[in-house]
Amino acid sequence: QVQLVESGGGLVQPGGSLRLSCAASGSIDSFYAMGWYRQTPGAQRESVAGIISGGSTNYADSVKGRFTISRDNAKNTVYLQMNNLKPEDTAVYYCYADNSPRKRRDYWGQGTQVTVSS
Repeated sequence: QVQLVESGGGLVQPGGSLRLSCAASGSIDSFYAMGWYRQTPGAQRESVAGIISGGSTNYADSVKGRFTISRDNAKNTVYLQMNNLKPEDTAVYYCYADNSPRKRRDYWGQGTQVTVSS
């Protein structure tokens, strides 16, 4: 069973930056896709960014131009670089991994809190 562990969350002022990491307990070479969701209390989990094995990426409209997802297969880690953070980016961020194009979100991390506040 693969485990995903997120890190890098914290408190940051508006306009600041954070880099989230998602480290897998094993090789990520076999994953079709990995990515990030976020969730605020009382709301559904929403997709933030994804990256497939070929390197193609996708982003929610709300984060385009500010967030960048990347994948380092040698380190079995996916990153989410978040710049120009806004208070509305405050949420728990979850990492996922898919074994196939079916978007089943086969594995999830435990989440890391990001708070954007002055």
